[in-house]
This record gives sequence, C-alpha cells and structure tokens, in this order.
Amino acid sequence: MLGGAGGAILLSTGMAEPVVMQIPLDPFVTLGLMTLACAAMGWLVGPSIGNQVFYLLNHRLKAQMMSKETEFFARVKKNRVDPSNSSAGNPVPDFYGEKIQSVSGYRQWLKDQRAFNKKKTRAFV
Repeated sequence: MLGGAGGAILLSTGMAEPVVMQIPLDPFVTLGLMTLACAAMGWLVGPSIGNQVFYLLNHRLKAQMMSKETEFFARVKKNRVDPSNSSAGNPVPDFYGEKIQSVSGYRQWLKDQRAFNKKKTRAFV
C-alpha cells in the first residue's frame, strides 16, 4: 500500500516524464502501470524491511522469540502426518502448520493431524 502511494507521489512530480514519453501507450496507462509496479515492489520488499524494523525496535526480545519459534516448528515437525498416505479424496491437513494463529488453533491442528492418522490406519472391511 505504501509502495503504491509512494510510487504515485513520485510519479506525480514528473520525474518519470522521459520514460513515459518513450513508451508508446497513453500516458495515463503508462503511469498507472508504473504505479502498480511500485506497489508490487513494495509488496515484495515490505516484509523484509518490516522484519528488520520490528527486530530493531524489539531487539531485547529477539532471542526469546527465535527460541520459541524454533521450539514451535520442532513441535509441528514432530506432530505432522506422513504425506505419503494422502490422496485426492484424503488430502493432508495443513502439513506445515501455516494456518495456526493461536493456541486453540494449534490444538485444532493437532486434532486434525490425529484424525488423518486414524483415517489412514483404520481397517476397512
């Protein structure tokens, strides 16, 4: 969002006039595409800059956060199901734990993993 706004402000100052004149499109279309390109660059670069700023502001907590994150990922790796037993009718439930947002979400993820394992090991008659 900020990348698009910054790009629009930068382009409105007239800095891109030489480039706009070389592209054989309507200037409004060209400026719109350039603004979208700035927004895309902001979307790509934003998380990297945001993480660095966050860790600069919270440098005292970084080691604790990293250790908890490492412990959490180890738990996810230990408790996730074997994907070799999945199929189109029985897909693996959130293999990497990407949808976990809270403790209750983690508990639900564990239940889903156990349910998948039960389906896998259930004997069909």
